[in-house]
Formats: sequence, structure tokens, C-alpha cells
Amino acid sequence: MSQMAVWSGRLGWFALAVAIFSVIIVRSGILEIVPALVTFGASLAFAALAILLAIGGFVIIWQQGHGGLGRAVTGLLLGLMLLAYPGYLTYRATKLPTITDVTTDTANPPRFEVLARLRPRGSSAYPGGRVAALQRAGYPDLNPLEYEAPIATVYKVALDIVTKRGWHIVDAVPPAPRRDGTIEAVARTLIMGFRDDVAVRVHAADGSVRVDVRSASRFGTHDFGTNSRRIASLLSDIDDAMDDAMSRPPVEPKEPAGKRPPPKRPQSKRPARR
Repeated sequence: MSQMAVWSGRLGWFALAVAIFSVIIVRSGILEIVPALVTFGASLAFAALAILLAIGGFVIIWQQGHGGLGRAVTGLLLGLMLLAYPGYLTYRATKLPTITDVTTDTANPPRFEVLARLRPRGSSAYPGGRVAALQRAGYPDLNPLEYEAPIATVYKVALDIVTKRGWHIVDAVPPAPRRDGTIEAVARTLIMGFRDDVAVRVHAADGSVRVDVRSASRFGTHDFGTNSRRIASLLSDIDDAMDDAMSRPPVEPKEPAGKRPPPKRPQSKRPARR
């Protein structure tokens, strides 16, 4: 039995267990984000070592006829599986701008009010300047939505979409005559479950109602396009829901029970007296 093949399989399974453990750490919040990332990085190191040992095992099996082909294949497949997604993110990082804060309004982005207490110190204000220029170059099609509809309707649709997405809403302020409607929520990434912050602003502007969104990561220096995709997807869902809401016929208000006017008595058909 090739010892390289044996250890390749062992390290492959161990790397998978460490990766799963790191995901549990992030999603449960047992430890801080840095230890979780270090744990995940260790799993990738074990995965790379499993691949190297698998290659060495293949050579020994081919030359000396030792056993362990199945274990070498297992180590190779597990290592490749664990390194595939980080490798894909690394490729995307070379094609996308190095930013973690994206918004549809770089001049006056929605603000984090309640979320500011949950974010790392100094990360709540929009960076502006260089980040705005990088966003315009990397995501030129990221624009706000505008409707000629009641602001209360637009806000309700936006709040319903955020709720359906399962995001944790930390604050929701409906619009008022001199106040914008705002929604603040926490979204989580698909695999690792990193917490990202989202702010939605619904306000009246120049005779129409405008919807702006801001999405920002809490940690790291690169979001790999996650925030821009989240905003684009959210705006698409809001736009579809607004099309449905505006295409429905208006519902006539029903009179409350017990307040209906008494029925009119039929007029008499007797001839008038002369």
C-alpha cells in the first residue's frame, strides 16, 4: 500500500472536516471572524497537501505497482473540491474592483443608522472618492429605480421583498411627509455565512419616487462582486413586484358593517289627489 496514497485520503477527509468546522464557527458566531478565516485557510492548506500526496501516490502506484489507488483518488477529488471555489473567487478578484461598499447613489448613499452599531468602528461612513470611481468603472449599470407611484406603495413593495429574502431586518421606518422611508437589514453570504449590511432608501424626488440601495461587507478588502450582485438582484425583484402592483385594478373600499345608509323606500304609484 502506497503511504502517500493513504495519507492523501486521510488529509482530504481531514481538510473537509476542518472546512465544515470553520463554516460552523462563522455561522454560529462562536468565535471572531479572524480565527474562523484562519481555520478555513488551514483547511485549504491541507487540501493542497492532499493533492500533492495524491500525485506522488499515483507515481509510486504506476512505477512499483503498490495499492491505494482509491485512496489517492479520494484525496485528489476532495482537495480539488475544496480548492475549486476559492480558486474561482481568486479569478473573479482579478476581474472586479477591490471594493466592499457598493451603492446606487455614490453622491448621497443611504446611511447606516442602526447597523452602524453592529459594524466595525469607522466602517459605517461611505468611503466615497476612489471607491465611487472604482464602482462606476466596474459596475456602470448599477442604477436606482424610479416610479410614478405613491411612495407608500413603493416602500411596502421594497419591504415585502426584503422580508421574503429572509434577511434580518434591524430597522424599518415608513415614509412620512418630511421623511424618507428606510430599511436596514443584515444579509448573509451563501456558503460561509458572512454578515453583510444592506440599507434601502425610498424617497420622493422631482415628482417621482426613487429607490436607492447600499450593500457593504463588514470585513475584508474585496467582496468578489457579492454586494453588486445583491443590489442588482434586489432591484430586479422590486421592479417585478412593482409591475405586478401597478397592473392590478384598484380595489374599491368597502363600507364598514353597521354604517350602511338605510334602504330607500319605494315611491308610491298612487295617483295624486286633485
